[in-house]
Amino acid sequence: MRNSNVERLLLKLLGPAKTEALFTTLKFPSALADWEDGTVTRAELAQAMNMALFEDLLERSPNGRAYTTETIANGGSVYFDHGALRTVRWENNGALPPGEAAFTRILRPLGFRLNGRYPLDKLGMTGRAYAHEDAPDEIAQFFVSELHPERFSSEFQQAVTNVVHSSKDPLTPLAVSQLWELEREGSIAIDAAHKLLPVIVGAFARQHDLPSEADYEVLLRESAEMAWIATEGNAFNHATDRVEDVFTLSDEEKGKGRPMKPEVERSRSGRVFQTAYRADTVERQFRSTGDKLVTRTVPGSFYEFITRKRTFDQASRSWVTDLRFDAGNAQGIFKMTANAAQ
Repeated sequence: MRNSNVERLLLKLLGPAKTEALFTTLKFPSALADWEDGTVTRAELAQAMNMALFEDLLERSPNGRAYTTETIANGGSVYFDHGALRTVRWENNGALPPGEAAFTRILRPLGFRLNGRYPLDKLGMTGRAYAHEDAPDEIAQFFVSELHPERFSSEFQQAVTNVVHSSKDPLTPLAVSQLWELEREGSIAIDAAHKLLPVIVGAFARQHDLPSEADYEVLLRESAEMAWIATEGNAFNHATDRVEDVFTLSDEEKGKGRPMKPEVERSRSGRVFQTAYRADTVERQFRSTGDKLVTRTVPGSFYEFITRKRTFDQASRSWVTDLRFDAGNAQGIFKMTANAAQ
């Protein structure tokens, strides 16, 4: 199934080859089976954004690209469950709103609502999940985490300021007004959506200048997560395929020699199970002594897998998918970017 509005948005943003690949790869929400040509609903724009961000993740994760290519070749598809990004809640954040506020101003007009808060105390972070009101089980959720520098040393806090104080705000005044209209009306004209989509997709990136190597070393000693933000910013940390049996998949991927997490994470509820590839490594530049540039190999993004069991909802008298997350699972998955940090 193809929604004409979503397809037109992606064709202009990504071109025909990537658009075709995305529609071939991703399970498309049945909630978007009906549309009105020329008027883009919040759910349609949310889906187009999610698909573009999924493609961006594959560009930065060779392991994720290999998995999806193989899955499609074998006649399967990807059920995009959620994407995750990291933010830093710090007042010295340049022009970018601190923490998750930089993204809730995008997610809420698109129809996403808070679906759970998860303390990640071992990491000095807080995670929040956002699910789409119009199709919570079909449009991929967002797991947005905030790092709290005040929980770390004064030297660490200064390094955070040094890194993020140059942050730019990716949202233009026009984009802000279009998001306001979208939140008020629930839809916008497709010409406006064509202008808005590249701006909101571009928000999921690094907005600050190149970090110094000295600051990176300070951050890395106390928080691999903040060191990751220093190089990758607010790009997707990982994207996740919802699969029927994550345990079987984990064994199969290990058998292929892929860099899988040793153990599957199990939620306290016993209904959510997660594993992942280790982060793909990338080369990033840093400012060094005398403003010289140096290149280092650092952890980039990764690809995750999740199995969600169903529960019987007494109110609706039906089986529903457990769309919650688990703080323990999340902290275990976050380690996928820690071991590759150098």
